[in-house]
Amino acid sequence: MSTLRIEQPHGDAMLEDWRFVHNTIIPTGPLSLDDVRERSRRNHLEVAYLGDAVVGCTTVRPPTGEDATATVIARVLPGHRDQGFGTALYTRGMDRAREMGAAAVETVVLASNTEGLRFAGARGFVEVERYVLPGDTIAYVTLRLP
Repeated sequence: MSTLRIEQPHGDAMLEDWRFVHNTIIPTGPLSLDDVRERSRRNHLEVAYLGDAVVGCTTVRPPTGEDATATVIARVLPGHRDQGFGTALYTRGMDRAREMGAAAVETVVLASNTEGLRFAGARGFVEVERYVLPGDTIAYVTLRLP
C-alpha cells in the first residue's frame, strides 16, 4: 500500500504538479509555471503524492500585518478527498505557519468549492470576507480561525 508523501517542490516537474492541483481546484484563476515559480519564492508550497500520483498541494503565506496573520490553504483533488489527505496537508500547513510566527490564521476558498468550505468550517474557520476579482464571476471566501 502506498503512503502519502508531502514535500516542497524542487524543480519544474514538481512545480507543474503543484500548478495542476491549483488550476484544477481554482479553474477561475489558472496560473502559469512562471506564476508558480514566483509564488514559490514568497510562499511555502508543498505537493502531496500517493505513490507517484499527485493528490494535493498546500500554500502557506507568511504572517503579515500587526496581528501576524498567515494564510494556510490545503487543496486535494476531487478523486482523493475524504481519505485524510486534506487533514494531513492542513496539519502540516498549520505547523509551518506557527514556525513562521503566525499569531492568527486565515484560509481562502473559492465559493463554488462547497467541500472546501465545509472542510474549513469543520476546523473552526469562520467567514470574514467575500470578494470577486476583476473579470471573475465566482467569489473567493476568506475564512479565519477565531
